[in-house]
Amino acid sequence: MFAARELNDAADFVHGYVAPTPTIRWPLLERATGLSIYVKHENHTRLGAFKVRGGLTFCRYLSRSTQIINGIISATRGNHGQSLAYAASVFGLRATIIVPFGNSCEKNASMRALGADVIEQGDDFQDAADFARQKAVEDDLVMVPPFHPELVRGVASYGVELFEAIKNLDRVYVPIGMGSGICSLITVRDALGLKTDIIGVVATGADAVRQSFYKGEICETRTAVTFADGVACRKPDPAAFEIIKRGASDIIAVSDNQIKQAMRLYFSATHNLAEGAGACALAAVIADKNRAIGKKNAIILSGANIDRDVYAEILRERNEDEPEI
Repeated sequence: MFAARELNDAADFVHGYVAPTPTIRWPLLERATGLSIYVKHENHTRLGAFKVRGGLTFCRYLSRSTQIINGIISATRGNHGQSLAYAASVFGLRATIIVPFGNSCEKNASMRALGADVIEQGDDFQDAADFARQKAVEDDLVMVPPFHPELVRGVASYGVELFEAIKNLDRVYVPIGMGSGICSLITVRDALGLKTDIIGVVATGADAVRQSFYKGEICETRTAVTFADGVACRKPDPAAFEIIKRGASDIIAVSDNQIKQAMRLYFSATHNLAEGAGACALAAVIADKNRAIGKKNAIILSGANIDRDVYAEILRERNEDEPEI
């Protein structure tokens, strides 16, 4: 999709607003899992997720357009919307964000604090996206899709950082929502000519991407039921799916229980907060231990945005088989 030079140029731009995030090996995490794990801390960006990188490059792309822009609109479960709200403020654009009913109160509050108009509509992400497309036409707004080359170009800056910091990675595990995270890693890996296996992670209750990957064509599920809202998608984006189909080594599904266990392990072993989607990659590498053991593994922790009462309840839970640290 992009050459290394184009990715590096985008990374230079993004780093004017978002400092490079660290990649850390945590001794307690490795002892608890028995694996070699490098954690790429996208939860350390100013908005707690890698999405902010893509929002910036997309709004820069719009700012270079000759058309008159009344504002942007998009649908989200939170992190994409926060990214666009922030980036729109940087470039002087008005942002309208559509979220489904019951969306995270604290993510909604953050988007409003960043200057966005937040409207609740629909039962899930796909319903919200349908409404956003309709409102874009009615109000003459630029519809920002969940997947776009300019989003990938910006998000890819975290892949550039990862592969520069850690050489000869065998495997990278990354959560999949609408695809910008995994597609950016595939793009950077290919541009650099690396052989690293990139493994996507979905929730068992929202596994449309995994079903599509194994069938070789797009599948849509009737529901996307998981508390990990960042991966709660019923249908993969066609453009993203083509990149995933060609470039991913595998797609793994993890249960909500496994994700919650990974969230608790992150807190106990590293004192890092991870929302559900943010902990998916750790849950996956643990579930995939037979293939990951003896390998140089990286996992992407992207998403530190979860309502306080939900997180407190998850921390109070405990499974009998949870690893000791």
